[in-house]
Amino acid sequence: MGPVPAAASPAPRRGRGRPSSPVLTTDGITAAAVALLEERGQDGLTMAALARRLGVAPSALYNHVATKQDVLRAVQDAVNRGIDCSGFGRLPWEEALAAWARSYRDAYERHPALVPVMAVTPVRSAPHTVAMYERVSSGLLSAGWPAHLVTNVVVAVESFALGSALDTQAPADIFDPGDLAPSAPGFTTANAARPAGDTARAAFELGLAALLAGLRDLLRSPS
Repeated sequence: MGPVPAAASPAPRRGRGRPSSPVLTTDGITAAAVALLEERGQDGLTMAALARRLGVAPSALYNHVATKQDVLRAVQDAVNRGIDCSGFGRLPWEEALAAWARSYRDAYERHPALVPVMAVTPVRSAPHTVAMYERVSSGLLSAGWPAHLVTNVVVAVESFALGSALDTQAPADIFDPGDLAPSAPGFTTANAARPAGDTARAAFELGLAALLAGLRDLLRSPS
């Protein structure tokens, strides 16, 4: 009789239960950061607080993002990814700029608490944001805008769109002077005559029309 084959080693037993810590993803980290920013503002977004929200140790979080600034850039990129700039290169520059401004405003109307943070976050390492600016800038350059004015046009439109996004959060009676009405008859009359409805949208469209008219004049005689 030949040698008896050695018994096969038993297969390792699979552990039971869930992993000891959640699996981190970029989307999950970003969503948690957005929630913290909207609840507590920028000061409330710390790496320790973000790790607690995600249910992981800070060391696990640092394996995915090195700094708070990296988290802010990821948040910025996630929001800006939803802004439509597809009109540039396809529509006349005024129409493309108007569509971009409306989409920009709408994106931050959904996340108004992020406006003060995103407005001052550098765009480096934010690929969707940089791609958006490239599309807008190239479209304006192709339309004949001088290079030295293009970024200022972008900033002017952004500033207006972000301010309008904040205006959507204003209470309906924000311009009611109350007991001070007799001392401000002009203001009171104008406010009373304002048409009802989506006043924030109406103000935005009025301002956008004025901004585009001014930009058209500027392009005809750039300084």
